[in-house]
Amino acid sequence: MPAAAEGRASARFIAIYAIAYAALWLALLTPAIISLALRVRQLAPGNAAEPISWVLMAGALVALVSNPVFGALSDRTRSRFGRRRPWMVGGVLCGCAALAVIGLAPTINIVLLGWCLAQLAYNAVLASLVAVIPDRIPPSQRGTVVGILGVCMPVGQIAGTYLVQQLSFNMTWVLVVPGLIGIAGVLLLAAVLPEEPRQPVPSARIRTAQPAALEVSQPRDHRDFSWAWLSRVLFTMGSCFLQAYQPFFLLEKLGLQPADVPRLIFRSTLVGAVMVVVWSLIAGRLSDRTGLRKPFVMAGSVIQGLGLWLIAASDSYTMLLFGVALTGMGHGVYEGVDLALVTDVLPDRDQHAAKDLGLLNIANTLPQVIAPLSAPAILAVSRGDYTLLFAVAGAVAVLGAAALVPLKNVR
Repeated sequence: MPAAAEGRASARFIAIYAIAYAALWLALLTPAIISLALRVRQLAPGNAAEPISWVLMAGALVALVSNPVFGALSDRTRSRFGRRRPWMVGGVLCGCAALAVIGLAPTINIVLLGWCLAQLAYNAVLASLVAVIPDRIPPSQRGTVVGILGVCMPVGQIAGTYLVQQLSFNMTWVLVVPGLIGIAGVLLLAAVLPEEPRQPVPSARIRTAQPAALEVSQPRDHRDFSWAWLSRVLFTMGSCFLQAYQPFFLLEKLGLQPADVPRLIFRSTLVGAVMVVVWSLIAGRLSDRTGLRKPFVMAGSVIQGLGLWLIAASDSYTMLLFGVALTGMGHGVYEGVDLALVTDVLPDRDQHAAKDLGLLNIANTLPQVIAPLSAPAILAVSRGDYTLLFAVAGAVAVLGAAALVPLKNVR
C-alpha cells in the first residue's frame, strides 16, 4: 500500500473528494440522461429516437476503451504535479469544452463527435478520481468512503435534472453549466490532493515488453479481481434494463398515458435515489465496522434482483414503486461496499491501481451495450411482454451475487 494511504484520511479531504465525485457525475450524467436527447430532438424533431441511440452507443464504446487506457497512463505518469492531478484537470477542462461543442453543434454528426470527446475527456478524469481510493484512503475507511461516494451519483442525477429545468431557455447553458460545476469540483480536489511520494520509473525492459494498458500480472493475481469484475457486469446489466425499459413497461404493460410518463419516471427515480443514498451510507459504515465486504455486496445484488422480479410481477404503478424502492435498496447496499471490495482485491494497487479500476469501469459500460442488443431478442420470445424482460434482468442481478462466491482473499 502506498505510504500515503497508511494514515487516516481527514473528514475535510473526504468531503472535498465527495464533492468532486458528485460534480463529475453531474457533468457526465446530465447529458446522458436528458440534455443529449433534448439537443438531438432540436436538430432532428421528426425522428430523434434513432440518432440519439447512435450517439449514446458511440459514447459508450469510447468510454469502454478510454477508461482503462487513461488509467494505465495515469499510473505511469511521472510529473511534478503527481500521477493523478494532470489527468483530472486536463480531462475536466476538455470535457466542458466538448459539452459546449454539443450545445453549439449544427448537425447530429457534430453532436456525436462532441459526445465522444466528452466521454473521452471525462473518463480520463474518472480513471484518476477513482484511483484516489487505493492511493489515499486506508482500508479501515474504505467502506465508509465508498458508501459516501455511492450517494454522489444519485445526487448528481437529481441536481442535473433540476438544472435542466431551470436552464431550459438556453440549450447551450443546459450542457455547459454542468460542465462548469464539474470543473469547480475537480479543481477543488486537485488543490488539496496530497503530494505523492516519488514513484520509481518502470524499467525500459518492462515498458517495451507490452503496452501499458495491456500489462498483466500472473493469472492467479487476477483471480479475485476477475470474479469481482464479472459480478459488476451482471449487476449493472440488471440496472441497465430498468433504466432503459421502465418507460415502455409503464406504457405497454401498465397501459398508462404517454403524457403521464415523464412525471411518473421522475417520481420513481426519486424513490430509487433516496433508497440508494440511505442504504449506501448504512452498508458502507457497517462494512467498515464489521470488516466484511463480500456478504454486503452479495446481499445488494440479490436484493436488486428481487426488486426487478417484483417489477416484473407488477400490475399497478404502486406495486412498481415498491419494486423500484427494493431495487434502490439493493443498489445502495451494493454500491456502498463494492468499490471497497474491488480495491481490496486489486492485483497491484501500488503501481497499477488506476489501470485496474479502469478495467472495472468496463463492467459499468459494457452492459450499456449488451442490454439494448439483447432486449429485442427477449421481447421477441415473450411476444412483446415486458414481464419476461424484467424477470431476466432480476435473474442476471442474482447471478452477480453468485459470481462473488469464489472470492478467497476478501471477507
